Amino acid sequence: MGVINVAVLGLGTVGQGVVKVIQDNEKVWEKKSGSQIRLKRALEKYPDRPMDVKIEPGVITGNWEDIVNDPEIHIVVEVIGGIEPARTFILEALKAGKSVVTANKDLLAVHGQEIFRAAKAAGRDFFFEASVGGAIPIIGPLRQSLIASNVLEVMGIVNGTTNYILTRMSREGGRFEDILRDAQALGYAEADPTADVDGIDAARKVAILATLAFHSQVTLSDVYIEGIKEITPEDLFFADKMGYAVKLLGICRSNNGTIETRVHPALIPLKHPLASVNDTFNAIFVKGDAVGDTMFYGRGAGRMPTASAIVGDIVEIARDINHNCLGRLGTVYDRVKKIKAIDDVETSFFLRMVLEDRPGVLAQLTKSLGDHQVSLASVLQTNLQGGDAELVIVTHKVREGDLRAALKEIESMPVTRKIVTVLRVEGDA
Repeated sequence: MGVINVAVLGLGTVGQGVVKVIQDNEKVWEKKSGSQIRLKRALEKYPDRPMDVKIEPGVITGNWEDIVNDPEIHIVVEVIGGIEPARTFILEALKAGKSVVTANKDLLAVHGQEIFRAAKAAGRDFFFEASVGGAIPIIGPLRQSLIASNVLEVMGIVNGTTNYILTRMSREGGRFEDILRDAQALGYAEADPTADVDGIDAARKVAILATLAFHSQVTLSDVYIEGIKEITPEDLFFADKMGYAVKLLGICRSNNGTIETRVHPALIPLKHPLASVNDTFNAIFVKGDAVGDTMFYGRGAGRMPTASAIVGDIVEIARDINHNCLGRLGTVYDRVKKIKAIDDVETSFFLRMVLEDRPGVLAQLTKSLGDHQVSLASVLQTNLQGGDAELVIVTHKVREGDLRAALKEIESMPVTRKIVTVLRVEGDA
């Protein structure tokens, strides 16, 4: 085709970035796709908002019908965000015979299979590289490049805000609340940072990654979630002293027909590749039976990285249109594998607790742990004022339910002052 017409839904930060990338490299996209890629329409609720891209008169509309009913529009790019009206617009666009590109992780983590089925029924492309990891290519590899390898594990740092906060806390010894305020002032954190710091943003991405990696329907409600609000500088200090970094990790694993899907702060050995991923960078570590270990690294968010991934999807769809092979990458999966309950997950743990400092206390502690199948890999003790001692413990791998039962018993012991921190340990030491 001579011209591939694109409509962009939403001219916010990312939407304007998409327009800019298309306009700045028109000749490049024509050479790479075989067609001229042209912005024909843009849906914008506030057309008078300040913009740093030039858009021709008549392109911007406030009426969705102008786009869905236009037979000359081939590709619809959804960058509105949220569930509705994005879900309705995408489904209607597919039904009208248009291919769709989105960065909407919120929508995919909840209604992904509905949209995948609609794309299959319409025989159209539905691409979403920008939904996880910004410009980092991970969706494409899981859908294409890695299909010859049985994926066993996907583990990564998929939220730049929390990684920035934890990096600063580790380097400077600052408190969570203080560094969060700095992150907001710098634009790294939203005014309402809940989705980031509570782990919800990362959990949406884990649901998408697990679905693709294990060919099994996984939604946001399947993901166990903990955030980083309770992490202290003392946790980071002792973790480093014992050879670990602390990161908010998104983890999905497949084993014996079950899937682990979880997001939580965790210790990871300093020699692990993910331990050196700092500031706002993201990285996703993939382990497969044939490919071994691979890692994808880069900027996980931001206007231009996200726009780059979106335009990459547009070019890919343009190629499919020109070669008459739309709909070649289906992503429809039924629920195949059971989601493992968090109590049944096996991992090592990092524990900090304050106990009365007198003879026999450590023996009581180790007996209680041993009675629940918890064995110790390392122990660090520091004496506190007032006759108490702080113990920092790393366990060997243990079923989480057994560890929780042991901690409940320890908490009730007269010699226990406080169980301060319970964090999981991930990655091969």
